[in-house]
Amino acid sequence: MPLYVAPIGEKLTIAKVKGKEETVRFLGNLGFVSGADIEVVSESGGNMIVNVKGSRIAIGKDMAKRIYI
Repeated sequence: MPLYVAPIGEKLTIAKVKGKEETVRFLGNLGFVSGADIEVVSESGGNMIVNVKGSRIAIGKDMAKRIYI
């Protein structure tokens, strides 16, 4: 399932990241790679704050749709 429908506060693991090569590389540089543990901290209006690799990162719904858990 895509990240944007993930429950808040639950620890999850990234299964895959889809999209154009440049998008996958951008998300990978932020820590969104297959096998990484993540947790959705909050969600508001489609925007999310996600804890990945010890850092909190804000992403929009369009990016969250490319990350599968």
